[in-house]
Amino acid sequence: MRRAANIVSAIVALQHIAFMVLEMFLWTHPIGLKTFRMTADVAASSAVLAANQGLYNGFLAAGLLWSLSRKAGGVASQFFFLGCVVVAGIYGAATVKLSILFVQAMPAAVALLLLWLSQRQQAT
Repeated sequence: MRRAANIVSAIVALQHIAFMVLEMFLWTHPIGLKTFRMTADVAASSAVLAANQGLYNGFLAAGLLWSLSRKAGGVASQFFFLGCVVVAGIYGAATVKLSILFVQAMPAAVALLLLWLSQRQQAT
Protein backbone atom coordinates (compact mmCIF):
# COMPACT_ATOMS: atom_id res chain seq x y z
CA MET A 1 0.00 0.00 0.00
CA ARG A 2 2.84 2.39 0.83
CA ARG A 3 4.46 1.75 -2.54
CA ALA A 4 1.19 2.66 -4.29
CA ALA A 5 0.94 5.84 -2.21
CA ASN A 6 4.49 6.78 -3.14
CA ILE A 7 3.90 6.10 -6.84
CA VAL A 8 0.77 8.26 -6.92
CA SER A 9 2.58 10.96 -4.91
CA ALA A 10 5.41 10.92 -7.44
CA ILE A 11 2.88 11.28 -10.26
CA VAL A 12 1.36 14.28 -8.45
CA ALA A 13 4.86 15.78 -8.14
CA LEU A 14 5.50 15.24 -11.85
CA GLN A 15 2.17 16.89 -12.67
CA HIS A 16 3.21 19.93 -10.69
CA ILE A 17 6.56 20.11 -12.45
CA ALA A 18 4.61 20.13 -15.73
CA PHE A 19 2.29 22.85 -14.39
CA MET A 20 5.35 24.86 -13.35
CA VAL A 21 6.93 24.60 -16.81
CA LEU A 22 3.67 25.54 -18.53
CA GLU A 23 3.01 28.50 -16.27
CA MET A 24 6.55 29.84 -15.97
CA PHE A 25 8.03 29.20 -19.40
CA LEU A 26 5.29 28.31 -21.90
CA TRP A 27 2.44 30.59 -20.84
CA THR A 28 2.66 32.86 -23.91
CA HIS A 29 3.74 30.12 -26.34
CA PRO A 30 1.26 28.24 -28.54
CA ILE A 31 1.18 25.21 -26.23
CA GLY A 32 0.38 27.43 -23.24
CA LEU A 33 -2.30 29.29 -25.16
CA LYS A 34 -3.89 26.02 -26.26
CA THR A 35 -3.61 24.33 -22.86
CA PHE A 36 -5.23 27.21 -20.99
CA ARG A 37 -7.53 28.26 -23.87
CA MET A 38 -6.58 31.91 -23.92
CA THR A 39 -5.65 34.57 -26.40
CA ALA A 40 -2.14 35.94 -26.81
CA ASP A 41 -3.29 39.25 -25.29
CA VAL A 42 -4.69 37.57 -22.19
CA ALA A 43 -1.51 35.50 -21.85
CA ALA A 44 0.73 38.54 -22.19
CA SER A 45 -1.21 40.51 -19.59
CA SER A 46 -1.21 37.63 -17.08
CA ALA A 47 2.29 36.23 -17.65
CA VAL A 48 3.77 37.55 -14.40
CA LEU A 49 0.89 36.12 -12.36
CA ALA A 50 1.20 32.79 -14.17
CA ALA A 51 4.94 32.65 -13.49
CA ASN A 52 4.27 33.28 -9.81
CA GLN A 53 1.67 30.50 -9.76
CA GLY A 54 4.11 28.23 -11.58
CA LEU A 55 6.72 28.88 -8.93
CA TYR A 56 4.29 27.76 -6.23
CA ASN A 57 3.54 24.61 -8.20
CA GLY A 58 7.28 23.99 -8.33
CA PHE A 59 7.44 24.32 -4.55
CA LEU A 60 4.66 21.74 -4.18
CA ALA A 61 6.55 19.36 -6.48
CA ALA A 62 9.81 19.93 -4.61
CA GLY A 63 8.10 19.32 -1.27
CA LEU A 64 6.56 16.08 -2.46
CA LEU A 65 9.83 14.83 -3.93
CA TRP A 66 11.65 15.83 -0.75
CA SER A 67 9.12 13.98 1.40
CA LEU A 68 9.50 10.88 -0.77
CA SER A 69 13.27 10.96 -0.31
CA ARG A 70 13.21 11.24 3.50
CA LYS A 71 13.43 8.26 5.81
CA ALA A 72 12.47 9.97 9.08
CA GLY A 73 9.53 12.35 8.94
CA GLY A 74 8.82 11.73 5.29
CA VAL A 75 5.28 10.51 5.85
CA ALA A 76 4.27 13.62 7.80
CA SER A 77 5.75 15.83 5.08
CA GLN A 78 4.03 13.78 2.41
CA PHE A 79 0.66 14.21 4.18
CA PHE A 80 1.30 17.95 4.44
CA PHE A 81 2.24 18.56 0.79
CA LEU A 82 -0.51 16.30 -0.56
CA GLY A 83 -2.96 18.19 1.65
CA CYS A 84 -1.70 21.48 0.20
CA VAL A 85 -2.29 20.15 -3.32
CA VAL A 86 -5.83 19.04 -2.44
CA VAL A 87 -6.65 22.46 -0.95
CA ALA A 88 -5.16 24.25 -3.97
CA GLY A 89 -7.18 22.02 -6.30
CA ILE A 90 -10.42 22.63 -4.43
CA TYR A 91 -9.81 26.38 -4.41
CA GLY A 92 -8.95 26.34 -8.12
CA ALA A 93 -12.10 24.37 -8.89
CA ALA A 94 -14.21 26.82 -6.91
CA THR A 95 -12.67 29.98 -8.36
CA VAL A 96 -11.38 29.13 -11.84
CA LYS A 97 -12.60 25.90 -13.43
CA LEU A 98 -14.27 22.74 -12.11
CA SER A 99 -11.92 20.46 -14.05
CA ILE A 100 -9.09 21.52 -11.72
CA LEU A 101 -10.77 19.39 -9.07
CA PHE A 102 -10.22 16.29 -11.19
CA VAL A 103 -6.82 17.17 -12.64
CA GLN A 104 -5.14 18.48 -9.48
CA ALA A 105 -7.11 17.62 -6.34
CA MET A 106 -8.28 14.10 -7.20
CA PRO A 107 -4.86 12.49 -7.78
CA ALA A 108 -3.54 14.06 -4.57
CA ALA A 109 -6.63 12.88 -2.67
CA VAL A 110 -6.05 9.34 -3.96
CA ALA A 111 -2.42 9.53 -2.81
CA LEU A 112 -3.56 10.81 0.59
CA LEU A 113 -6.04 7.96 0.94
CA LEU A 114 -3.42 5.37 -0.01
CA LEU A 115 -0.91 6.90 2.38
CA TRP A 116 -3.46 6.91 5.21
CA LEU A 117 -4.40 3.29 4.49
CA SER A 118 -0.74 2.29 4.48
CA GLN A 119 -0.28 3.91 7.89
CA ARG A 120 -3.33 2.12 9.28
CA GLN A 121 -2.08 -1.15 7.84
CA GLN A 122 1.34 -0.61 9.37
CA ALA A 123 -0.18 0.18 12.79
CA THR A 124 -2.05 -3.12 12.97
